[in-house]
Amino acid sequence: MLKGLTALLIFAISFSLQAQDTLKVEAPVKKVGFTVDSTAVLTLNSTIKTLYTVLSAKKDTLRNWKQFKALFKKDAKLIPTGKDKMGVYQVKYLSPDDYMKKTNEWFKSNGYIIKEVHRKTNVFGNIAQVFSTFEAYHKKSDNKPFLRGINSIQLLYDEERWWIINVFWTQESHNNLIPKAYLPN
Repeated sequence: MLKGLTALLIFAISFSLQAQDTLKVEAPVKKVGFTVDSTAVLTLNSTIKTLYTVLSAKKDTLRNWKQFKALFKKDAKLIPTGKDKMGVYQVKYLSPDDYMKKTNEWFKSNGYIIKEVHRKTNVFGNIAQVFSTFEAYHKKSDNKPFLRGINSIQLLYDEERWWIINVFWTQESHNNLIPKAYLPN
């Protein structure tokens, strides 16, 4: 019995060491010292542009998550929506921290370049609602996006800067095409 346990323990240790060796072979991640640009939120346009800029990076590149978090008002939400396996629309409510945790590894492994291609903005007093049509690419050299959709972005101006309150979005599908009114001419 003791010989069997010893053999099992040796197998487990050697398997663990092999797994560690394969983890070390991963592609290196470029590390950059990030700072927060406070001027990036002074105008509505710069705030939206910064959102897309922070989310975009090629494969194996870290995002400036400090700048990302600085875009959002306390208790802000990122709300993806889409159909589940049964075809029923669902929503998820994520804090900026939740979003970072959920997407960070996928972004690093795949690359994600997101571009705004059209925008419709409504402003009343210190609030704004922006319908921002986007296209996403794995690399800047890709000819066609792998994903398109619309971000519904709600913002608040507090007499000093613009804050993102929510980003609520859905992706385009074969059954849910982006209307021409939300595409570039």
